[in-house]
Amino acid sequence: MSEPTHGSTKPGDSEPRNIGEELIRHGIIGGDDVNTALAKQFGMPVVSQITSFNLSKETYDKVPYSFVKRHVVIPFDMEEGRVVVAVADPLNLDPIQDLRYMLDMDIKAVYSPRDTILSAINECYNTETGAASKLIAEIAEKKPSEGGEEEEVEVYDLLDDRRDQPPVVKLLNLILTEAIQQRASDIHFEPYEGGLRVRYRIDGVLQTRHAPAPEYQGPLMTRIKVMSRMDIAERRLPQDGRIKLRMGRREIDFRVSTVPVAGGERIVLRILDKGNVMLGLTRMGMLAHDFNEFRRLIKMPEGIVLVTGPTGSGKTTTLYSAVSDLYNDEINIMTIEDPVEYNLKGIAQIGVQHKINLDFARGLRHILRQDPDVVMVGEIRDFETAEIAIQAALTGHLVLSTLHTNDAPSAITRLVDMGIEPYLLSSSIIGVLAQRLVRRICTQCRRTVEASADELTSIGLAQADLPDHCVYSGEGCEECFGTGYKGRHGVYELMTVNNDIRRQIVKSPDSLLLRQLALESGMTSLRHHGAELVKQGVTTIAEVMRVTRTVEAEG
Repeated sequence: MSEPTHGSTKPGDSEPRNIGEELIRHGIIGGDDVNTALAKQFGMPVVSQITSFNLSKETYDKVPYSFVKRHVVIPFDMEEGRVVVAVADPLNLDPIQDLRYMLDMDIKAVYSPRDTILSAINECYNTETGAASKLIAEIAEKKPSEGGEEEEVEVYDLLDDRRDQPPVVKLLNLILTEAIQQRASDIHFEPYEGGLRVRYRIDGVLQTRHAPAPEYQGPLMTRIKVMSRMDIAERRLPQDGRIKLRMGRREIDFRVSTVPVAGGERIVLRILDKGNVMLGLTRMGMLAHDFNEFRRLIKMPEGIVLVTGPTGSGKTTTLYSAVSDLYNDEINIMTIEDPVEYNLKGIAQIGVQHKINLDFARGLRHILRQDPDVVMVGEIRDFETAEIAIQAALTGHLVLSTLHTNDAPSAITRLVDMGIEPYLLSSSIIGVLAQRLVRRICTQCRRTVEASADELTSIGLAQADLPDHCVYSGEGCEECFGTGYKGRHGVYELMTVNNDIRRQIVKSPDSLLLRQLALESGMTSLRHHGAELVKQGVTTIAEVMRVTRTVEAEG
């Protein structure tokens, strides 16, 4: 009996296989190879890349996103009065017929690889910049439907714009999409006496974006709580939740926090965009000396390396970059995090689960029974976690963790305040990296400006230190949303714990004395690194002062 052809089934199969699928299943030929061969056999042109879309927005409005995503097809050009449509399966002609009815035009089918079409779909349909403001304006004069809040429907794809969605659902989807497009790290929904304010934190600074009508405050908050699986009836206590959504091919997680305030509930969404994270020590922007010294420290066989700084200063990204740099098949790396923000290939990651009493200390204790070489602890928050981390370092493990302190030397003082004996710290800690993030000057609107002697002195510079005797600033343009800044750059100070610092820790773990010793040993301070970035035209004096003003003046 011959092999089944297109539309037939074999016993036990749940779906029909065509001849191409049979060849792939038996390993005779690769997927793209057989589809390309079939396309050529049918006289169908092959397009390897789709780089432009020459159809009007009205044309795409007639073709739902859900349709092109389901069938993996995309119309992208006009040729001799026909719409050119890329398809991933040359044998499946049903979507072509559907498109002919949708567009009321003749169709020319061409073949493109599946990944090419999916990327094109994401690029073509992800064009809702400013749509949130437009929708707010459209619904400003409308009233919510009678009978209270509408029944909520879970949203899995932000680009799915089905017409049967309630206006509040569409509005929230557009706000989330816009925030992701503008590289926001957080979205703040803030009730106040006059209504609701929506702000995005972009490059570390909050910027007001929208002010929906007061009557939409309740439905918006309820929608967020439903999506994050919170108790919508509980409005007196703080709650935490998570939302996992897709935007095309990108998977994006949101950490959600609500607190009751005067006027309602305040909700903050932390955006964890896995497709936007850039890992790697070479991307961190350290000075050459600090970079080489930090790599040396994390390659030590044992000891503790701490990364310190305030919330939102990039500590987790630094730890992930260090772990990624260390990873190879010869060592066992394990992490305990709250929560696991990004999945690292080949590394065992444990997420803290407070509901079942799986905290940092308990997770770390069990990790040590798994024969690890390197252990990453998301944060040292208490005496128990710190004590276990130190014991791990003293028994032959490299431990990487974070701590909330203003500068590198203060980490020692903070651990002593937790109850750790100074002699244990002097024996276990091998280095502390403090960091901040400064905003980069937008390259599209950068211009030279004069800086006063006082401004230069505040970061330890003189006019003669500047290569062109000037500094730079951003005027503000569409590219940077009028702020003059786009993107961020790390500012670091690395304290290597040498013998002098060890003796001082045992004698007196005073942060000022430790800082003085570290500077004498060659530590580059946060402000000094910031001054180097000002000289290079990367950032401004105001930015350096903003992120380092809490650090004690040197000397």
